Amino acid sequence: MLCCMPGVAFVPALLVSWSSAAFIISYVIAVLAGHVEPLVPYISDTGTKPPESGIFGFMINISALLGVITMYIRYLLIQRQNESSHFIRSSCNIFSLCIGLMGCIGMCIVATFQELSVPSVHDIGALVAFGSGVVYITLQSIISYKSCPQWNTYFVCHIRMAISVISCIAFIPMIVFASQISMTKIDWTPGEK
Repeated sequence: MLCCMPGVAFVPALLVSWSSAAFIISYVIAVLAGHVEPLVPYISDTGTKPPESGIFGFMINISALLGVITMYIRYLLIQRQNESSHFIRSSCNIFSLCIGLMGCIGMCIVATFQELSVPSVHDIGALVAFGSGVVYITLQSIISYKSCPQWNTYFVCHIRMAISVISCIAFIPMIVFASQISMTKIDWTPGEK
């Protein structure tokens, strides 16, 4: 099976490295071009104007593809482990994969529709990406606990659950504050509302 092949563990590491590079490269280009302020801009702001918008979109779409591959490998791994241990229903594993894939589709929407060009579509994509991501992480944490102690250590389960809790906590203010903001432009001059 693909998930048991030697060397597939590099895929999640590649996903994290590539995604980090996407954010860092588009940020550096946006700052150097004077398109954003250097102090903590929105991620989407760093991918709104050319040339960084093209790089941002391309790299985030690749990140979404790597996310799909990573989630599919995880799905296959759980399926294989579940064949001998029967710690979850197969439908739970499939449901988790579908939620994860929805998050990757949301990432593609965010990458394709820039924040200021089509803001409603961009915002829906961000909501799908982040919301599905939080649900996926939580489901994977639950699955990890169900597979203890045979396939996971409790330490790994606790780390995954801590990440899930932090994600859930961060998601709530993101929704609250995003609903209060109506972004129509990035550049503001003194005296504007």
